[in-house]
Amino acid sequence: MKIGFIGLGNMGAPMAANLAAAGHEVVGFDMADVTVNGVSMAASAAECASGAEVVITMLPNGDILRSVAADIIPAMTKGAALVDCSTVDVDSARAVAADAEAAGLLAVDAPVSGGVGGASAGTLTFMAGGSTPAFAKAAPLFDIMGQKAVHCGDAGAGQAAKICNNMILGVTMIATCEAFALADKLGLDRQKMFDVVSTSSGYSWSMNAYCPAPGVGPQSPADNDYKPGFAADLMLKDLRLSQQAAESADADTPMGQLAQTLYAQFVENEDGKGRDFSAMLPRFEKRGRAE
Repeated sequence: MKIGFIGLGNMGAPMAANLAAAGHEVVGFDMADVTVNGVSMAASAAECASGAEVVITMLPNGDILRSVAADIIPAMTKGAALVDCSTVDVDSARAVAADAEAAGLLAVDAPVSGGVGGASAGTLTFMAGGSTPAFAKAAPLFDIMGQKAVHCGDAGAGQAAKICNNMILGVTMIATCEAFALADKLGLDRQKMFDVVSTSSGYSWSMNAYCPAPGVGPQSPADNDYKPGFAADLMLKDLRLSQQAAESADADTPMGQLAQTLYAQFVENEDGKGRDFSAMLPRFEKRGRAE
């Protein structure tokens, strides 16, 4: 299959390389001067999309997605699929899907979970929105790039699932970090804390798989001086998307709003920029109740 892949950053490059390694003809484009194993590079996004059966995008935000889509949709062949793996706002995902479908294309919004490690290993999870035929066309590629793909519903449903999932992640990581900081001040050994909570009602992915306390639980960014991993900057982006969606849907999400406020303070006013999102633990350790 001929595949165009636009956006060859930390996530896109290994995803494209895995498709090429599986035997697909992959043409790539990125604004930066990059090389990816097995991928031939085009001079423009439109050139990358021309003649492709599937075009995959992995882009920073909804505005850029809309701009790239406006450029490539006229260049794509009718019946081809536009598969966006970026994490963007639901409205942008739905607008791009509508434009693609009006041009005779299939459209899938398919944000991912699993980070750079999952992109390299081909173990991502895809949350997909779009028609059944569109999902069916993209599914064999999801199988190469990931370990699971869930068809969540119509256009925008993939982004909705990703936003809700990461709002839960942001909130539970804050709670996990607060609990460890409290346990420290109460004199509770961190390993004992983990042993109890990881097998009790406080169980969560943040605790069991991505523990923010160094030397406790499976290897995580906490054991590497909180080098991401999943950067706090990206968590803030996703929490802002969740609150934008909540406002649009008239949904009450006070915990999501508070998590956004805390991550904004951490990233923009403290030392959180460029650190893993689990570095909230040392942040709480440094702060007292009056602060």
